[in-house]
Amino acid sequence: MKCIFRGLAVLCAALLLQASALAANAGGGADEAVALVKRAVAYIKANGTEKAYAEFSNPKGQFVEGNLYIFVYDLNGVSLAIGNGNSARMVGKNLIDMRDAEGNYLIKGLVNVAKTKGHGWFDYKWPNPVSKAVEQKSSYVERLDDTLVGCGIYKPGK
Repeated sequence: MKCIFRGLAVLCAALLLQASALAANAGGGADEAVALVKRAVAYIKANGTEKAYAEFSNPKGQFVEGNLYIFVYDLNGVSLAIGNGNSARMVGKNLIDMRDAEGNYLIKGLVNVAKTKGHGWFDYKWPNPVSKAVEQKSSYVERLDDTLVGCGIYKPGK
């Protein structure tokens, strides 16, 4: 009987860890982030920057999916749109010197990926608003003219 309870306790703990990882990344993973960025780039091309940036900056808009949202920076590090409602006050500010939790340049890293590769992933450490812990995060960016369009995900278990 003791063995059964121990087994159930281990199973419950494993399920809680899995649920925690899913909650931390609610809204999708890498594939969903890439798809959201591609949709955003197409939206800019079809509707122009003014309409697109307003839509991206709307925390209840079509480009916010769970924990996923679109951000746009120019290649000098000026924030043009951020779908995270808490970060909207940063729009229009040069954030090129922003650093992650380990002191690494975040926006410079994103800009570097956009400039050198045209698209790709950049890893950094960032506070997760769900878990309240500093976690590994990765953002996918695509260059569009003199801007980068991106979306970040938290990496479970890292």
